[in-house]
Formats: sequence, C-alpha cells, structure tokens
Amino acid sequence: MAGLRAMSGMSLYSMPSMGSRRGTSVYGGAGGKNVRISYASDGIGGGFDLAGALGSGGSSMSTAGGEKQTMQNLNDRLAVYLDKVRSLEAANAQLERQIREWYAKQTPQVRDYSKYEKIIDDLRRKISAAALDNARLMLQIDNARLAAEDFKIKYENELAVRTSVEGDILGLRKVLDDLTMSRSDLEMQVEGLREELVYLKKNHEEELAALRSQSSSNVNVEVDARPQDDLTKVLDGIRSQYEGITDKNRKEMENWYKGKFDELNKQISTNTETLQTSKSEISELRRTLQALQIELQSQLSLKSALEEQLGETESRYSLQLNQLQAMVNSLENELSQVRMDIARQSQEYQTLLDIKTRLELEIAEYRRLLDGGDVKQTSSMTTYTKKEEIVKPKPVVTQRRKVVIEEIVDGKVVSRTVDEDTEIVKS
Repeated sequence: MAGLRAMSGMSLYSMPSMGSRRGTSVYGGAGGKNVRISYASDGIGGGFDLAGALGSGGSSMSTAGGEKQTMQNLNDRLAVYLDKVRSLEAANAQLERQIREWYAKQTPQVRDYSKYEKIIDDLRRKISAAALDNARLMLQIDNARLAAEDFKIKYENELAVRTSVEGDILGLRKVLDDLTMSRSDLEMQVEGLREELVYLKKNHEEELAALRSQSSSNVNVEVDARPQDDLTKVLDGIRSQYEGITDKNRKEMENWYKGKFDELNKQISTNTETLQTSKSEISELRRTLQALQIELQSQLSLKSALEEQLGETESRYSLQLNQLQAMVNSLENELSQVRMDIARQSQEYQTLLDIKTRLELEIAEYRRLLDGGDVKQTSSMTTYTKKEEIVKPKPVVTQRRKVVIEEIVDGKVVSRTVDEDTEIVKS
C-alpha cells in the first residue's frame, strides 16, 4: 500500500503551463522522506514528485522488495513516457514530411511570359506609331482647316468684288440706256430740223418762182426807194448758218457718242475680263474646296477608325489586366492562407518541440538521479540527515532552421517571409 501511495504521489510529467519560469530545485530528507525534484523553463512547466516513491516514512522502504517494486513502477512510468516521446517524434516527423510535401505542392510556378513580351512590345510600337500617325493627321487636318478658312476668306472677297463689278455693270447699263434715249431724242430733233430745212427750201423755191414770174412781165415801175436785199442771199446765209450749226451739233454729238461708246466698250471689256478672271478663280477655289472637303472626310474617317481600333486595344488590354490582377489577388490570398497555415503549423511544431525538449530534460534529470545515487536513505528511525544539493542543468545544444519564402512576380520579389524554428541536437 505504501508503494501504491508512492506511485500515486509521483508525477513525472504534467501538462504545459504557459507563462511560468522556474529553476531546478532539489529537496531531500533522511530515508527519502519529503524528497522532491522539479524542473521547468519558459512556456512549459513540468516535474516529477518522488515524495512517497522513495518512502512515506522510515519504515515504508525498509525492505529491498519494496524498493524494487518502487523502482519497477518508476521504470514502467519511464517506459510509458519514452513511448510518448517516440510517438511525438514520429508525429513530428510525419508533420515535417507533410509540411515539406505541402511546400512542394504549393510552390508557386513561375510562368514564362517571354513569348507575350514580344507581342506586347510589338503592340506598344504599333500603338505608338498609330498615335504618331493620329497626331500627324490632326496636324494635317488643322492645316487643311486653316487653308480652307483662307480660301473661304478669299472666296468671300472675290464674291464681294464680283458683286461690286456686277453693280457697276448694272449702273453702266443704265447709263447706256440713258445715252440711247438721249441719242434717240437727238436723232428725232435732227430729223425734225431736216424736215424743217426741206420745208424752208420748198418755200424758198416757191418764192423764187413767184419772183421770177413777176420779173418776166414788162412793167417798169420806178420807185424812189432803197434797193432791197437779195432774199436769196439772205436765205442762203440763213441756210448755211443753220447747216453749219447742224453739222457742228452733229459732229459734236457723234464725237460725244463715239467717246461714250468707246469708254463703255473699254469698261465692258475690262469688267468682262475681270468677271472671267473672278469666275475662273471662283471655279478653282470651288474645286480646291471640294478636294479639301473630300480629304477632310477621308482623314476624319481614318481618325474614327484609328480611335475605334485604339479603344478596342485599350479594352482588350484592360480586360487582360483585370484578369491578371484577379490572378494576382487570388495568388496573394493563397499566399496569405499559406502564411497563416505556416505560422499555425510553426506554432504547433514549436509547441511540440518545446514539449519534447522538456521531456528530454526531465528524462535526463531522472536518469541522472537514478544513476548518481545522490539520494541516500537509512534504516534508523531516530537519525535524520538533511542534504541539499543544487543540480545544474546540462547545456542543451539546439539547431536553428530558417525558412525563407519569397513571392516573385515578373522577376521581382514582391514579398518575403522568414520563419525560424529550433531543434535540439543533443543534451
């Protein structure tokens, strides 16, 4: 029963207690009474209690059989803990193998976009060339627009000149009509004067005939009077005077009409030449304007086609960019999930590694206590020996492993993650 009480009071391993830090302490007494050995470190605390295991008094381990039974129980407990350690090591190895397999499966594959780079460069060159052509066409369109405006101004000026010339022609036609009317009036006056002259000649001839008939008679009448002027001479003088005046007026009118007609003919010929020149220039300007309008329409059509092609290219590349961005976001999400899984597994691995380290330290301490024989007992019930012993832990050699995860996109490192874990090599 004493051995069973000792086994029930002994604790070789306890569950981890986070946040505690204690050193190694040993308490001993005579006959193994109140002997307690404990060891703990950062994050995980553990120990084992040998109180009652080595004796619950001076008489509990007085026989060798009880001591052997106690040691056998301790060895059984030790074997159980060693089995746990081996199972934990196997689980740790399995976990490491799974982590390596997972890394091998989840390693991002670097895609080769070199074949697309040539196409992209070619398309970029084409877009640049199209932009240059578009700018050149815009410059030509602006120049054509300016030229069309200049031609329009010239056309308006020539149209104003033509309108002015046509107005002058209308005015000259009115003057010509007035001159024609004046000529008709003068001709009518000349005709009237000619008729009057004929009438006067006829009367003169009749008077001459009457005088001749009177002079043919033999009547001699002597009249003491002044001799009268010769009527014929008077009439001839009047006729010659009127004929001179008529000829003078006719010549003046003919010269005036001739000058006016010559001036009108010169003006008409000049205006006709100017009108023909203006018509030729207007026709040439119309042809030039039509050619420029046709060229402008063709350039506008080409511009619209290039703008449509540019819009399609931008839409296509925008769609591809959105797809690539979605892929990048998906990969980033996967990478974040991988990092979280790695952190979680690293934490679990670190926890298991700490548990393993604590178990190894406790087992080493237990072996040292079993092999060293530091605990002494006596059969005397009246003599008590108290011995204090400071146990120094052996140095533990650990191996640190660093895992570097880099995310590479288009040959550039986008993100980098460094994970470290520690493994005990020997103690």
